[in-house]
Amino acid sequence: MTPMNQPRNDIDYSRKWHVMIATGSGIFLGTIDSSIVNVALPTMAHELDTTFAAVQWVVVGYILTVATLTLGVGRLGDMLGKKPIYTAGFAGFTIGSVLCGMSPSIEWLIAFRVLQAVGASMIFALGMAIITQAFPPSERGKALGISGALVSVGIVVGPSLGGLIVDQWSWRWIFFVNVPIGIFGTLASRRYVPDVPPPGGQRFDFAGAGAFFAGLLSLMLGLSLAQGHGFGSVSVLSMLAVGVLAIAAFVLIERRVEQPMVDMTLFRSRLLTINLITGWMTFFGIAGLFLLSPFYLENALGAPPRQVGLLIAPAPLLLGLSAPISGVISDRIGPRRVLVVGLGILLVAYSLIQLLDESSPPWMIMLVMAPVGLGMGIFQSPNNSAVMGSATAERLGVTSAMLGLTRNTGQLTGISVLGALWALRVSYHYGSVIDAEEAPAFAQAAALRDVGLLTAAVILIALVLSLWGVAEEKRQSTNTAG
Repeated sequence: MTPMNQPRNDIDYSRKWHVMIATGSGIFLGTIDSSIVNVALPTMAHELDTTFAAVQWVVVGYILTVATLTLGVGRLGDMLGKKPIYTAGFAGFTIGSVLCGMSPSIEWLIAFRVLQAVGASMIFALGMAIITQAFPPSERGKALGISGALVSVGIVVGPSLGGLIVDQWSWRWIFFVNVPIGIFGTLASRRYVPDVPPPGGQRFDFAGAGAFFAGLLSLMLGLSLAQGHGFGSVSVLSMLAVGVLAIAAFVLIERRVEQPMVDMTLFRSRLLTINLITGWMTFFGIAGLFLLSPFYLENALGAPPRQVGLLIAPAPLLLGLSAPISGVISDRIGPRRVLVVGLGILLVAYSLIQLLDESSPPWMIMLVMAPVGLGMGIFQSPNNSAVMGSATAERLGVTSAMLGLTRNTGQLTGISVLGALWALRVSYHYGSVIDAEEAPAFAQAAALRDVGLLTAAVILIALVLSLWGVAEEKRQSTNTAG
């Protein structure tokens, strides 16, 4: 096996930026579609004559599909080759976008979002693996910094762009704008993505894939349904229990099968495990914030969609500026200390949510949004580089998929848990049970502050884990030198 910290002689690095353009456009497009519809949810609910709980599945169905398929697609990419699967995913995503924009009802829209998500899973699973393979190890941090920026900017800029589109045209154009980029990306992938032949003699772990799919699907469905039925519901608890058992079965299968989907020995590395856990935590926080922000800004503050986009805009701006710089710095001094700085800034950002109320001025909203983008940008680049740097050449696809899995499950869990918490706290602050969207502004704002407290607590845990990782890395370096 070829460790990724050693250059390979059979890789042509001269076309690395062409590969970045081809894969980066897919990563950005697939990510932005996980968040761009957030700001349009109230409009969709009204125009399609449906409820908040139903329209949330436009977001949840997309992320759920991507999350459950990503790991299996990553393994297939290692077995069959990354280029054909990635290119097919780009084409499928584009077709799904057209169908979403033409949807006549909420049921059709959710179904077409699932189709769109199948293509997105192929993009997410293999995009970072292709980029890692296209760049020399000495530039990995910079390259993954750019791709990580595209991921995080896509999540954060989605509501801003969505607000502008809804205000100017219609929610349907949220999907139609994907089409020209999708066509370009499909053609660019066919031309520029290297077709690196995979090693032969590999077998797909169907038992492990099935257990993982069933487990993750049950867990994510349970979390999603908990918002409407409560975590004490028998159906919700049953789904969560089935999910835990299936994931436990997956771990047992992976430890015994000859060619597992995920090599469990990877998790013997405490530092890699910390990187994956803290990455999950950051996406947990940002997903919840940007699901709730449009409802807080539109319902509590009465901001029109165009203004919602402008108020959120500082986050993607600072994220896009900081992520590549953070990646370059991590190439020079190592990722661990850099990502700790990012988590520290995120902790401050989520703590600032306590300043918001039903009469917060625009500058206050932007003050909260700006450090969220800065912290995510500084954190994601070195974190992604640390994870991808641990992979062998034969396991790049699965490792890339694991990164995508932490991102998507973090988002979905954030949407479900923080969304449920927000709805419960709205009723608490109002004084009786009420539809969260219909509650007075003071109750919605107070509930958002409660969500901010929980998110800050999660980021604090991530920061403590990462500080421990810095000490552990120093200890390992000392032992090696000794």
